[in-house]
Amino acid sequence: MRRADRLFRIVQFLRLGRLLTAQKLAEKLQVSQRTIYRDIQDLQLSGMPIEGEAGVGYTLRRDHDLPPLMFTRSELTALVLGMRLVSAWGGAENVIAANQALQRIEAVLPAELRNELDSILLFAPGGFHMAQHLRERIDTLHAACIAKRAIEFGYAREDGERSNRAVRPLALAFWSGVWTLASWCELRKDFRAFRIDRMEDVLVLDRTFVPRKGQTLEDFIRAATPRDERLPSRQGLVTGGD
Repeated sequence: MRRADRLFRIVQFLRLGRLLTAQKLAEKLQVSQRTIYRDIQDLQLSGMPIEGEAGVGYTLRRDHDLPPLMFTRSELTALVLGMRLVSAWGGAENVIAANQALQRIEAVLPAELRNELDSILLFAPGGFHMAQHLRERIDTLHAACIAKRAIEFGYAREDGERSNRAVRPLALAFWSGVWTLASWCELRKDFRAFRIDRMEDVLVLDRTFVPRKGQTLEDFIRAATPRDERLPSRQGLVTGGD
């Protein structure tokens, strides 16, 4: 857990009004008591109105509590639906982050809005079809996109033809229950998008790349636009099948 996330969670635990010892906080956050003492001291030095002492416990002074987070019902519905979609179809890290984000929002909602969370009847079923290795692959590919690191993998087309690919990953896109990787394919010298569930033996290389003119994500998006007849068809880009 990142330190910033841990500090935020400490504040949220203390906002509940109960006196919590460093030992209890350490158990909740799975860190040492020494880490909690250091975090509490840093929070206090930053101006957070935390009262208490070692061996007794800590609480957040109520008259300086954080203001409740206010949303309209429509805004809250959109947020909860988005987090449910991420939980159902996102990468492994996305699922954890979405659940933590929902807990954070719930912690700072006023009581009347908090009670409405369970009445939001919009769901995103189907994520149970995603194998854990595909969720982890999303994380791996997304990290490669951000770091601009080339990747290699085996690929199986819909017709069964197989090939080995080396690509420059640009972005991930979700199409009706299917994740695809937008990329510049070094084999075809052109843009391609590959279904991540048809990839095999994905390897992130130490080799980085600098986006070149005509090979960027913006170029990919323009190429995927049917109006631009000078570039490959949308179908070829989405399937990555040749």
